[in-house]
Parts: sequence; C-alpha cells; structure tokens
Amino acid sequence: MVDMTTTLGGATLPNPVMTASGCAANGKELHRFFPVSELGAFVTKTVMRDPRSGRPTPRMAETPSGMLNSIGLQGPGIDAFCENDLPWLAAQGARVLVSVAGNTAEEFGEVVQRLVASPAWSCVVGVEANISCPNVANRGLVFACDPVSSERVVQIVRTRVPEGVPVFAKLTPDVTDIVAIADAALRAGADGLTMINTLLGIVVDTDLLRPQLAGVTGGLSGPAVRPVAVRAVWQVVGAMRAGTIPTAPVIGVGGVRTGKDALELVAVGASAVQVGTATFNDPSAPRRVLTELEAEVARHGFTRFADVVGAAHERMARP
Repeated sequence: MVDMTTTLGGATLPNPVMTASGCAANGKELHRFFPVSELGAFVTKTVMRDPRSGRPTPRMAETPSGMLNSIGLQGPGIDAFCENDLPWLAAQGARVLVSVAGNTAEEFGEVVQRLVASPAWSCVVGVEANISCPNVANRGLVFACDPVSSERVVQIVRTRVPEGVPVFAKLTPDVTDIVAIADAALRAGADGLTMINTLLGIVVDTDLLRPQLAGVTGGLSGPAVRPVAVRAVWQVVGAMRAGTIPTAPVIGVGGVRTGKDALELVAVGASAVQVGTATFNDPSAPRRVLTELEAEVARHGFTRFADVVGAAHERMARP
C-alpha cells in the first residue's frame, strides 16, 4: 500500500489527483461515472461575478494531439454557483478547489467575498485564482503575463480568503519568464501555484481557408502541451530549490492521460496533478489516473507519494 496523501499549503488531501477547471463542469456530469469524493479535490469551472454566455460558436476544434477551446468562461455567475453547485458538491463529500476569475482585479475580490459567505463554504479546501484570463480594464492584457497585474490580483484574493485556506495562482505558459510571474504571485501572498493553463493557438479550416473557431484564437490543451507543463514546473520548482523564489506547493496540469504522465509532473516537483482534456473521451480518466499513479509510485519502490515529489531534481544533482 502507498500513502497517497499530499499537503497543499495547509490543506491535506487523501490523494493528489484533481480535475482541471473547465473540463468537468461542476461535478454532476462526472459523478455519473465515479464518486467525485474519491478525488483529492474537485476543481470547479472558473466562476465569475456575473452570468456569462461565453464566446460564439464554433468554439472547440480538435488538433492531432489535443484540442483548442474558445469557451470564454461561460457560467451562471457566483450567486448561482453558491446556490446550486457548491451545496451539491458539499453533499457528495467532495473537497472543492474553486476556480475564480474577474474582468478586473477588484472583481476577483467580489467573487471571493460572495464565495466565502456561502453556507457551503466548509467544503472548500482552496481557491484557484485564474489569473490567466484577460484584464479588461487594461486593454485585455492577461493578468498572468505581467508581474504587477499578477501581484495585484493575488493580494486582493488572499485578503478575502480566510487564513488556513490556501490560494493558488494559475499561471499561463505564454510568457517569456514564468519564474518571474511565479515569484510575483508568491510574494503577493499565494500559497501555491497551478501550472499550466492552455497555450494560445489557432486552427485553420483548410476547406474554407479561415480560422475554424468563431473567436479565432483558442486555448490548446491535451497531450501536446504536457512537455511544456513539465518544463514550466521544472523551472519554477528549480528556482524554489535554489532559493531564488519563495518555496510553495505546485499543482501540475497539462496533457495528463495516464499515471505515467502524472508521474512526470510529480517527479519535477508537482505535489498534485489535475486531469482535464482526457475526460472528454474518457470520463473516468481522473479516477483511473489515480489508480495508475499509485501503481507507478509503488513500482519505483516508494511507500509514500510525498517522497516522489521533485525526485528528478535530486537525481539530476547526483554525479
């Protein structure tokens, strides 16, 4: 037997596998395939202050090794989420990591304030600040592309979330130096990081010779992005180990389909992993990945999951 527990900034979870935001709605659809309470945490679709219809269709396109999505953070808004979705997740015994976003830094704070006031708040084990979305007050600049914007959002979210409940900043890979963004988020009060969000891409319809997505660009996810996610986690955790940025837990996400995929992210320093795009063709993927990851940990002779976290850094350091 392997001890699969993991600790994320004050939250101790029975295992390190989660869903990825936006890939399993808010739990009811996935619950038909396995109890969502079996996961370390269920990560919600990003919730914003107001109801949002999202971008026009078509807004999804397959790629040879993944897909592009241009959903546009569609959702019912924080009030409806707190009235319907969060109580349902609490009733299932799920541990919930709530993904939040806002059009401005101040709007992030409003969303969190309403979330904390929910009667079902007790099931929340953390808040994931989706700073990889555009700041409409700054001509659409993505918060996580700028250290100052990242810092401002994290500061606001951290002050609105009660002490003891960790805040994770979700970072974009579409930057020159992800370590600098990670440093800004952590120094602003983030208890941990989620890496990575999707990469910006375009698919062209070669019959019509125009972009396939109505919104033109979309976020690339799936197996194609896993090496980018592994690289990002490696760089940031390496900087932590070198003492150049604050040390904090990292949640790895990007192209995880199997336990071996998850192990890659864990070996470079992720204390938890999220499974996203794989659920579109295999809704049981998060639960299956957990079983496979446990088997992989045991195959390498470890009895504790925590001992595998960052193992690749240790082995690189040996002569």
